[in-house]
Amino acid sequence: MSYIVLARKYRPRNFTEMVGQEHVVQALTNALTQQRLHHAYLFTGTRGVGKTTVSRILAKSLNCQGPDGQGGITATPCGVCSACTDIDSGRFPDYTELDAASNRGVDEVQSLLEQAVYKPVQGRFKVFMIDEVHMLTNTAFNAMLKTLEEPPEYLKFVLATTDPQKVPVTVLSRCLQFNLRPMAPETVLSHLTQVLASENVSAEPQALRLLSRAARGSMRDALSLTDQAIAFGSGQLQEAAVRQMLGAVDRSYVFRLIDALAQGDGKTVVETSDTLRLNGLSAASTLEEMSAVLQRMAVYQAVPQMAGAVDADDPEAAETARLAALMPADETQLLYSLCLHGRGELGLAPDEYAALTMVLLRLLAFKPQGEPAEKKTLTRPETARSGPTPAVLAVPATVAAALTTHLVRTVTAPAPQALAAAAAPVPAAQTLPAATASERAPSLVQDTSSKSADSSEPPPWPGSDEPGASASTASVTTALPVRTTGRFEQNQRSTQSVQAQSAPEFVAIPVRESPEPGERLQPLPLSAPIPVSARYTPTEEGEVWHSAVQQLVAAEAISALVRELALQSQLVARDAGHWLLRVERESLNQPQARERLRAALEAAGHASQISVELGVVIDSPARRNAAAAAERQRVAEDIVMNDPYVQSLVRDYGAKIVPGSIKPA
Repeated sequence: MSYIVLARKYRPRNFTEMVGQEHVVQALTNALTQQRLHHAYLFTGTRGVGKTTVSRILAKSLNCQGPDGQGGITATPCGVCSACTDIDSGRFPDYTELDAASNRGVDEVQSLLEQAVYKPVQGRFKVFMIDEVHMLTNTAFNAMLKTLEEPPEYLKFVLATTDPQKVPVTVLSRCLQFNLRPMAPETVLSHLTQVLASENVSAEPQALRLLSRAARGSMRDALSLTDQAIAFGSGQLQEAAVRQMLGAVDRSYVFRLIDALAQGDGKTVVETSDTLRLNGLSAASTLEEMSAVLQRMAVYQAVPQMAGAVDADDPEAAETARLAALMPADETQLLYSLCLHGRGELGLAPDEYAALTMVLLRLLAFKPQGEPAEKKTLTRPETARSGPTPAVLAVPATVAAALTTHLVRTVTAPAPQALAAAAAPVPAAQTLPAATASERAPSLVQDTSSKSADSSEPPPWPGSDEPGASASTASVTTALPVRTTGRFEQNQRSTQSVQAQSAPEFVAIPVRESPEPGERLQPLPLSAPIPVSARYTPTEEGEVWHSAVQQLVAAEAISALVRELALQSQLVARDAGHWLLRVERESLNQPQARERLRAALEAAGHASQISVELGVVIDSPARRNAAAAAERQRVAEDIVMNDPYVQSLVRDYGAKIVPGSIKPA
């Protein structure tokens, strides 16, 4: 006798043998008992959950004649009458199964419907079962609509599909729909245990758990995998053999990884990843197993009662409960999301194990070490210090407390302890550079030691990164940090030192300057005002620098990044052979660009040395050129708008000038 596979041998023969679909069994059992029968049923669900099995059991229930031949419609078919045995063997004349995947045309459906006009030959009802009904064509669906809506009283339709979204709503509305759910691993495990006990096959519990999870809710897949595992293990089911057959990752590696991530042990994480590489275990399977474990951990963390009631015979459940108590809930959720998204990154990386390591180390990158991490900002402290220098309010120490209180309410709003620290007297005058919020805490005013008057170093300029004194005689002053030629004149040291000593105590409070709104470049309408990018404040040094840059550009002595550096910079101060420039963007301040600009200036006879700083630019060649272009555009538009002929066209014929179409000559 030929061998019958487990999936066919243990196919349920009645509703009592069905597992995992109690909601469908209860509804059909009550309907059969009360004789409340619908004319069309639609069973949906994934593969291997029992759609065809339920259809056959329903056909037997409708046509069962009982052991004595006197039976009627019942929810418990006898299984011994001719109708039951013939339906099980597939030769009952009044039960027709049509595979719509291979018979999807209108001709096949019409051939089936032609049999509907004839009464049952042997049974009580004709039952038409159409499997994978979503594969039918639209014409085939339309051909069966009328019969499906009002079939003869002896005809029942049973439709089955794995994709109900593809079934027309006109068909769905004519059917009683049941959704067969994927089976839980525990349900599959229980059924496999009973099947293997009937087959007298020894099996380890962990091997059955692996098969239950690998089935992914399909009982047919579970039984097929069990058949394969029995053959692979020579009649026995052992965990190592089943794991090797499935290619599954040993969860001991998964537990080791999660434990190391919970403790912040990056070394163990990398070593475990290398072990997975050496053993040839799948990185995708590793992330999949980690996702499953993390999901159970999240459940245990949300419902601690479940963690206390884990099965003692399942060592994996106990280890999962231990890790759930070890890892914080927020890190569990973060790691779960990283594992899910990391599976999609494996194909993008040149090496899937390198991608796996990066996914695992990503949690350590976000994991706070020791004390809680500071609030992250988009601007790093070093970037803030190298950015444009803010305006500085220099005030006497006697009014520092009142002014600080007013400023922090409108600008920074710090904690109360910051106000108290700001009100404290400062022993020496100072200037604070731009700083991030983390650098300003815990106080707005910080003490810095002032340099002695006889220091050999020149005094620092206002707004520089070097702490120093800011000399001023006004009671309250607001000043932009503009450097002067005094930097290059060594004979000014003594005068500045005396002024720093004799000046009253000042406290420098940084004020954040907000950029002007509306600075985005937009098409200029007619008679538009000068844009912000074209506004500048004329300076004496700016005229000299503009002429020099125009000369270099005309001679093509500079190009690319060097030309941009020259056009976007402002000449702040100069002496015989040293020019000081200022730019707003750090990307322009490159060593190679500075050197090439210096060489071009030296070749043109201007300066042999240049220095470039970061700060606010108010007069640059680019701004002057933009202002000149805007003025030419305005003059050209005025000429056109004031032309009598143009005015007559606009007045008499409703003509309009297209914005942006006027170009200066």
